[in-house]
Amino acid sequence: MSQVIIQALFWGSVVVLAYTFLGYPLLVAVLARLRPRPVTKGDAAWLPRLSAVVVVRNGVERIAARVANLLEADYPADRLEVIVVSDGSTDGTNEALAAITDPRLRVIVHREHAGKAHGINAAMAQATGEVVVMGDARQRFAVDALRAFVKPFADPSVGAVCGSLEVAHGADAVSGGVDAHWRLENFVRRQEAAFDSSVGYTGAICAVRRSAYREIPTDTILDDVVIPMTIAMQGYRVVYEPAARGTDPQPFASDIERRRKRRTMMGNFQMLFRYPEWLLPWRHRLWWQLISHKVLRLAGFPLMVTMLAANLMLLDLAPYRLLLVGQGAFYLLAALGLCLPRLRLRAVALPASFVFVNWRTMLGLRDYLFSQSRPGWDKAA
Repeated sequence: MSQVIIQALFWGSVVVLAYTFLGYPLLVAVLARLRPRPVTKGDAAWLPRLSAVVVVRNGVERIAARVANLLEADYPADRLEVIVVSDGSTDGTNEALAAITDPRLRVIVHREHAGKAHGINAAMAQATGEVVVMGDARQRFAVDALRAFVKPFADPSVGAVCGSLEVAHGADAVSGGVDAHWRLENFVRRQEAAFDSSVGYTGAICAVRRSAYREIPTDTILDDVVIPMTIAMQGYRVVYEPAARGTDPQPFASDIERRRKRRTMMGNFQMLFRYPEWLLPWRHRLWWQLISHKVLRLAGFPLMVTMLAANLMLLDLAPYRLLLVGQGAFYLLAALGLCLPRLRLRAVALPASFVFVNWRTMLGLRDYLFSQSRPGWDKAA
C-alpha cells in the first residue's frame, strides 16, 4: 500500500473523528446563533390536558414516591392524569400501585414482561392528554416541570420536548468523563433544537404531542431517538425546554455505564439498520443531523484503530513519529483512568471515557449482530 493512501487513511480518520466529537457541536452552535428559530410558548393560562406516563418493572422501592411526585406537581388536578404501566413486575410493584387511591392514577398491569416500548405504546393508546409527559421511576421532576413542559406545545410546529435532567456526579475517572460526555450531549441537543430540531431527547424527562405519536415496534431499544425521529419525520420540531427540570439521584458509575452504554449502542445499530431511509436527504430533513450526531459516532473505534495503524506504518516520516507519541500519551492516560478509577483528574477522565464509550460501541454491534434482542430493561441497582 502506497504512503499516499496510508496518509489519506490517517488524516481521513483524524478529520472524521474531529468533526464528529468537536466540529459538529461547534457547527450546530454557530447555526443556532446565526439562524435561530424561537419557539412561540404559551402563557400561564396555557394549560392543556396532560398525561404523565411511567413504565416500570420491579420498582416497588420507588414507584409510590414517583407517583406522588407527579400527582403533587403544580398543575390543575382536573387536567392531569398519571398512567403507570407495570411491565411484568413480580416484586410487589402492582400491590404498591393498588394502594394509591388518587382517582387521577390509572394503572395498566402487564402480567408478562414485554419491554418498555410495549409499555409506552399501551400507555399512549389510553392517554387522554393533549400533551404526554414521559419519565422513569427513578427520577424526580421539579414541582413546576409539567407547566414548563406544556408551554412549547402552544407552538403548532412543536411535536416533542426534551427536558433538563441533572445527574449526580460519579466517583471514578470513567464516570467523570461520562459526565462530561453527558453535558456535551445536552449541549448538542440544545443547539440542534435552537435552529431546527434535536434528533433525540432524554427518555427519562420528555414530552410528546399525543396526536403526533406513532406506535413503535415493541422490541425498540432506543425509544428516546426512534420516537422523536418519527415525530420529526411528520414535519414537527423536537425542542429543548431547560425549565422542565428533573433530577436523577443515581450518579454515573463505570459498572452501570458499562451495561447502559452497551445497550444504548446496540439500540443505535438497531435504529440504523431498521430505518435506513432516515439517512436519505429526500426522506428525512434531519438526515444530516442524524449522521453527524449518531451514525458517525458508531465509527469512532474503527477510526481510532485505523489512525493508530496508519501512524505505525508511517514511522519512517519524522512528523508521524511525533504524532505517534501524542497518540501513545493519549492511550496511556486512558489506560490509567480505566485501571485506576479513583484517579479523578480531567486529563485522565476524558481519554478514559472516550476509549470506554467507543469500545462499548463495538460491543453493542456484536450484541446486535449475534445476540437475540430482548425487550427488557438494563436495570441498575
